Amino acid sequence: MATLERLAALDLRLAVTRFRDALRAHQDELNRLNVYPVPDGDTGTNMTLTLESVVNELGSAEDMAEVCQAVAHGSLMGARGNSGVILSQVLRGLADTFRTLEAAGPSDFAVGLRQASDAAYEAVMRPVEGTILTVVRAAAEAAEAARDAGEQALVGMLDAALLAARDAVARTPDLLPVLKEAGVVDAGGHGFTLLLDALLEVVAGRPIPEPEYVNTPVSVEAHLAGDDLASLRYEVMYLLEAQDSTIDAFKQTWAALGDSIVVVGGDGLWNCHVHTDDIGGAVEAGIEAGRPRHVRVTDLLEQVEEEQWVRDQDATLERPTRSSAAGDRPSETVRTAVVAVGVGEGIRRLLVSLGVHEIVAGGQSMNPSTAQILEAVDRCPSGSVVVLPNNKNIVPVAQQVHELTERKVSVVPTTSVLEALAALVAYDPQAEIDDNVNAMNDAAFRVAAGEVTQAVRDSVAECGPIAAGDWMAISKDGIRCTASNAVDAALALVAELVTDDSEIVTVLAGADARSADTEHVRQEVALAHPQVEVEVHEGGQPLYPYLIGVE
Repeated sequence: MATLERLAALDLRLAVTRFRDALRAHQDELNRLNVYPVPDGDTGTNMTLTLESVVNELGSAEDMAEVCQAVAHGSLMGARGNSGVILSQVLRGLADTFRTLEAAGPSDFAVGLRQASDAAYEAVMRPVEGTILTVVRAAAEAAEAARDAGEQALVGMLDAALLAARDAVARTPDLLPVLKEAGVVDAGGHGFTLLLDALLEVVAGRPIPEPEYVNTPVSVEAHLAGDDLASLRYEVMYLLEAQDSTIDAFKQTWAALGDSIVVVGGDGLWNCHVHTDDIGGAVEAGIEAGRPRHVRVTDLLEQVEEEQWVRDQDATLERPTRSSAAGDRPSETVRTAVVAVGVGEGIRRLLVSLGVHEIVAGGQSMNPSTAQILEAVDRCPSGSVVVLPNNKNIVPVAQQVHELTERKVSVVPTTSVLEALAALVAYDPQAEIDDNVNAMNDAAFRVAAGEVTQAVRDSVAECGPIAAGDWMAISKDGIRCTASNAVDAALALVAELVTDDSEIVTVLAGADARSADTEHVRQEVALAHPQVEVEVHEGGQPLYPYLIGVE
């Protein structure tokens, strides 16, 4: 193919799409490199999801202004995680440089990379060298040096930037001790080099490098096993509608709450990211500055295992519909529809059997975004929709939906799927939404719910010391007790939840629960509490062998 001298709008659109494809191919490699700022193995995933949003936004954009607007807006709205938010600023810097041009030449790339680097540094509250920031800056400096030396060819300009970027990636362990200790280079920086590779493929026909196998570093393995002790447990992200003049004070407030702070955007819309132990404070800071929406909260200590479990399930979990979950049964128009969050094949069947129209994949540590819930709401066969979030972290995310759709949306703030099942018994698809919300709230409130799971580290809780490997019985009041096996923990949990007025005990057996153990639980509960009816269902949920509800 002929080498391009300038990059036109359709060439740029193709390069961005090929960058997305490259990130898809290298996603596992980048995840395995990811040890900073948290060794959670998701940099590749977050960068890929960010570019998926950009490509979706590109659509049929044809001229340079349209393509650049799509790149800037798509990356801002779809940025995921620390690496995705920084990458969005890099893309925005390039887009802002190119948007007034008919085609971008060598000197335009030098200007664009400098603007991308500056924007990325400005977005980070406490810039750290040895990361993607260093790599982008090295590419910008090399491009400027090539321009000043008289480089007239676009391919020469990109070659200079790519060579410098790769050298900077190779040197990241010398700048960031955590990388040297793990024996890896920076994941985000390596991911950025694929953007330059994609540009060179479009400009000169050079193939994008194939991914390399990377041994998972010990620190990432520890995180996958839940053995690391991250100092800040939660990742909080949201879009913030706020006047630009409020952002400096907002950043200072966040600086007192956590780290890994990245705030990007402008013109009244900002994408905000922080690692913190104070979820409420992080959200309240946004409320003081403006209007936060699309709130996402991720438990950094637990996210990887459940996300991997969900990825291993049927692809229909990504966008399940009533028909896909219920044998292609058509969805008739109703007065009030229901969207629920859940994971596990058995749980999906139960939710559908009780009238749920759309199910969004999510659970204890896999928190769906507001956009995912909004998509499910918009697919419902009704102008009124009740949302059952089924997790305390997902409740504030779900509560953002009503402002983003013309449908009437109300959230019944269920924090457990057991509460949702009880609420659905009171659901009437032909009743008005307000009547349904009142009835479903009352029904959910009558449920005392809990769960059984295994401790992954030594700790201390309300019940006393906890050793790694102990089985914990957890209610809304905290960890009630521990046991040496899941069955004993389940029986102890039932004893905590049942009262003289209790009538029904519902047990959802998880993916790892043995049938014999589950039957033993059923028999022991019936024997110890003869006044209650015992219902046992296969839930199929990961990580939690038993979810228990008492009404």
